[in-house]
Amino acid sequence: MSTARASAAADEQSAPAAVPGTASPARPAGEPAADTTAARRPTVRAAFTEAPLAVKTLLAGVFINRLGGFLNIFLVLYLTSLGHSAGRATLALGAYGAGTVLGVLIGGSLSDRMGARNTTAVSMAASAVLTAALLYLTDYAALLAVVVLAGLAGQMFRPASAALLSELAGEDRQVMVFAMYRFGLNLGAMAAPLVGFGLFRLGHDSYDLLFWGEAAIALAFAVLAWRTLPPGTARGRQDAATGSYLAVLRDRRFSLYLVATLIHTAVYAQYLSTLPLDVAASGLAVFWYTVAVSLNGFLVIAFELVLTKVTQDWPVRVTIGLAFALLGSGVALYGLPMGPAVIVTATLVWTLGEIIGGPAIFSYPAVVAPDHLKSHYLGSFHFAFGLGSAVGPVAGGWLFAELGHSFWFVLGGASALATLLVLASLRNPARRPGA
Repeated sequence: MSTARASAAADEQSAPAAVPGTASPARPAGEPAADTTAARRPTVRAAFTEAPLAVKTLLAGVFINRLGGFLNIFLVLYLTSLGHSAGRATLALGAYGAGTVLGVLIGGSLSDRMGARNTTAVSMAASAVLTAALLYLTDYAALLAVVVLAGLAGQMFRPASAALLSELAGEDRQVMVFAMYRFGLNLGAMAAPLVGFGLFRLGHDSYDLLFWGEAAIALAFAVLAWRTLPPGTARGRQDAATGSYLAVLRDRRFSLYLVATLIHTAVYAQYLSTLPLDVAASGLAVFWYTVAVSLNGFLVIAFELVLTKVTQDWPVRVTIGLAFALLGSGVALYGLPMGPAVIVTATLVWTLGEIIGGPAIFSYPAVVAPDHLKSHYLGSFHFAFGLGSAVGPVAGGWLFAELGHSFWFVLGGASALATLLVLASLRNPARRPGA
């Protein structure tokens, strides 16, 4: 796919990004081609301002969707307020997580058949209806079923949006556009609890306004997607309906990438699940755990997008391999005698890995996928990521109960294995198989 490339230098003339299906502007006679990768790479500002309207819509939509993600945050509190037991409330939260994992798989298939616009609109409209419906159900079985469907519907748009972002961004802007994608996710996730609590208080400590607010946000995204995204698949592929997840699994190197992603994500999830347990068991003030989590969130939001201007030029093996290795090193450092310095230092190490490699890890499936399997590759990646996030806390909790504080060294070993697997799986993404 041809695309114009913007220079970071202020005195160079920027050319508009090419939209698929249109020709790239011709270079003036006598003007030399850029001789370095850095000269072709866009700045953050150029990548966004020169992007098609559909890309801007999707980036805004990802932020809006994450900003309105109150359900998983307040679901347990809502169900217990209705008189359900803590066990039932926790089961419902797990069911919601299972629905989100299945949703990305279904979304990957729907995207290739219905197109990104239709899939996103259906996903968000269904999510809006199901979220609002929870306020009017009292039977636990019915609540549980709707919770699963709400989680499923709310995630179906992710492979569709990621595939369309990749196709419209241009080959030299893949890592940057996924850095912006992650920025929207992280910023929305940080603000969502505050917005949700604000709606809860505004509704006089009632969940009605909170859930209706989430439904309204999802519906707004559905309307925005329907009005601004291109109809059908981005390139009008005639063979899109022939794709399947079996075809993805036949790509053995990418299957290895999925296994590495699952292990990596399961280890990554420990900072939200098992780390606070270990901090409490060590007799440290919870304040230091709060510092670690806040530090991670601040650094990722503040520096990941900016640093991507540099890391997008690195070989994919260096970027992703370094990210995996730094995560393993950081979690292994938690195995030292627990104290404030250990918590802060270990968090800084693996956060650096997240900043360096996060955008490349998310963009790699779209870059190496054959055109007719792009949504399926992305769906399988998000499935592995979601599954790792779901099983990681369970596995980590069991290991912590069995091994105590030393379980961090086991996690470091698991991360080292994931690093070896991902290095073996990566290939040069300059040309996609089947492209």
